Amino acid sequence: MHLETDRLRLEAFTMDDLPALWDIFRDEQTMEHMAPMTREGTQALLRTFCVERTPPGAFAARLRAGGGLAGWLLFNQVDAPGIYELGWVLRRDCWGKGLAREASLALLRHAFTALGAHKVVAQTEDIRRAVPLLEGLGMVREGVFRRHSPGRDGAWKDIFWYGLLREEYVNGNHGTDS
Repeated sequence: MHLETDRLRLEAFTMDDLPALWDIFRDEQTMEHMAPMTREGTQALLRTFCVERTPPGAFAARLRAGGGLAGWLLFNQVDAPGIYELGWVLRRDCWGKGLAREASLALLRHAFTALGAHKVVAQTEDIRRAVPLLEGLGMVREGVFRRHSPGRDGAWKDIFWYGLLREEYVNGNHGTDS
């Protein structure tokens, strides 16, 4: 897969991305809602989930201006064929610029138009940033797994589950590029 947006190129990772990906994954604030990673774990995940897997489970988001790695885009077929999971982890200096939305819109378009997806899902515990973005993309909250995930602070966190069906996408129930 290779997709372009106004500011991003979404494409396959290579093992050469390890230093930049590790810079993102080792940032505690960036990974606040994710499991802690080690450099070795990042390398193994990059190799097995992205580089050696067909199709890859995640893609690189590269800035078109300068080409640097902006982040990790989860786009993985889950459950039954035709159901994909969407997610993102962007480096902190890319936050608040609409890049996660831009990348997500491109992935939704690809899922529903090129792949003929039935549904795209997402899950998060980040009620402050991710939930508004998911809802802005037209995704519908399908449920809450109450106190389902141990947070980095030791407290149990709710996991919010979202989905967007093909017919909702086709009928325009999704965010727009503008």
